[in-house]
Amino acid sequence: MRIRNFAAAALLASLSLAPLAADAGEKVNVLILKEHGVGSSASAQEYVDKLIAHVAQQNGWTAAEGKYQTSRRMAKTWIGEQDPHYGILSLAAFLDLRAANKLEVIGSAEVSGGGGRQYFVVSASETTLAGCKGKTLGTDHGDDTKFINGVVGKQDFKLADFEVVDTRRPMKTIKDAARGEVACALIDDAQEASMAKAGGEGLKVVWRSKELPPMVVVAFPSAPAAEKKTFSSKLAKVCSGEGAKACKEVGLSSLSATSEKTYAGVISDYGG
Repeated sequence: MRIRNFAAAALLASLSLAPLAADAGEKVNVLILKEHGVGSSASAQEYVDKLIAHVAQQNGWTAAEGKYQTSRRMAKTWIGEQDPHYGILSLAAFLDLRAANKLEVIGSAEVSGGGGRQYFVVSASETTLAGCKGKTLGTDHGDDTKFINGVVGKQDFKLADFEVVDTRRPMKTIKDAARGEVACALIDDAQEASMAKAGGEGLKVVWRSKELPPMVVVAFPSAPAAEKKTFSSKLAKVCSGEGAKACKEVGLSSLSATSEKTYAGVISDYGG
């Protein structure tokens, strides 16, 4: 009888421990959401796969999968379906997703070629921001009114000050402004650096924003504390060694650990 009871107890103990073993091998999903960039999600995905494999090896994850998105709408769907542990997000997307997804800032991500660190109003005909107000403003950033008004324009302008024209594509914004199809254009630093290539040699910068923080590395609530601590401590090594080429192809130049304090100003400007 004692032997039978002992065997039963051992069986119950093994069953109770089984979920812990499964959790230890849980797949770690990582979202990379880079908005308003050039190129497609499909072309970047193979390099994301290589990058996440490199990160998984660094952190001892038994299974991991990364997803590259350029659409916030698609990213929200993927988050709901895949329950990721981590994300590397454009600043505007982070501010939008932060509260609803209880995101924790654990790092910053510098991107190669700029994009989202600073914004400019340019024009071929106007010489001041005041001269642009009331006229057409071409931009592919006008779909996020709260971010542009609160974080970018702040006290200087609101999108309602202009007749906003959705140019949809980054280079089309510059071309439309250069041809005079719109009086002025709101562009980011990546677009400003590419003005000459896009035929915008004659465009003048009539306004510039303050420099904003870089893309954000976040942890979702599903990330275990110990795993999160290890991942954060190894961020600076992600884009080195075997990860250097994959980072470059995805558009990342470096990652580093940081806290929400780095983003406190823009969080406040956005409205918490």
